[in-house]
Order: sequence, then structure tokens, then C-alpha cells
Amino acid sequence: MAGTPTITNRKARHEYHILETYEAGIELKGTEVKSLRAGKANLQDSFARIENNELLLYNMHISPYEQGNRFNHDPKRVRRLLMHRQEINRLHSKIREKGLTLIPLKIYFQRGWAKVELALARGKKLYDKRQDIAARDAQREMERARRAKG
Repeated sequence: MAGTPTITNRKARHEYHILETYEAGIELKGTEVKSLRAGKANLQDSFARIENNELLLYNMHISPYEQGNRFNHDPKRVRRLLMHRQEINRLHSKIREKGLTLIPLKIYFQRGWAKVELALARGKKLYDKRQDIAARDAQREMERARRAKG
């Protein structure tokens, strides 16, 4: 849909090395869909975990819908993510082996269904972050020089 916003986790690419990405559906209740369509969500500090063969999303904040009255939901409730059992098992083995984590990168709508882009990620060290910033600054300087020259 053209008018629906994409909610992104802008801090994730700075804090983690993204190894692989996956798409999962998200189980929403009532007014959560309307709040998401209005762009009233925050993925900062959220993560996914596998418990009892289910993929769960923690710490994602979806603001209560203004016209929702008593049917509004708890903004930070744990939400179930929908993936095939085989994919969940594959993710579970990767997380157990290598000490990786699952981080949501963005939420978007695809053919009317809310989807979450999950990343299999490894946390960056401070020096990794500094290297990334230095590389980005060098790239900007090269672009500036190229524009000034041509």
C-alpha cells in the first residue's frame, strides 16, 4: 500500500553486524494495526527470542490508538512473530551455536499484512563503531572532492 509508513530501527545497523535478514509476520490485536498504519511505533531496544518453539518480539512499543477507548492494547506487550516451524528451528540452531541475536530492522505492510524484517546479528564492539564512522566520513570527503572537481 502506498500510504502506509515503514517503521525502522535506525540504531540497529550502528549497534550490530547484520549477518542475515528474514521476514516474519506479526500477530497484532485490535487497534495495534491502526496505530502501526499511522506510524506510531518504536523498534528501539526491541529484540526477538525463541521460547517454546515460538518466535516472540520483546520491547516493541506501539502507541495506543487515539480513538481506541477501552479496546486499546498494552503498548509494550510481547508479540508473537509468525514464521514456518522449519525456519524457526534453523534460526534457533544458529542462535545457540554462534551466540547471535535477533533484532527487528523494520516493520512494513505487504499486501495488507504487517511484516517484520528480522536480522540475525552480532553486537559490535566500540572500535568497530569507530571504524564505521571513520569509513563513512572518508566516503563523504571523497564525494565532496569529486563534486568540487567535476
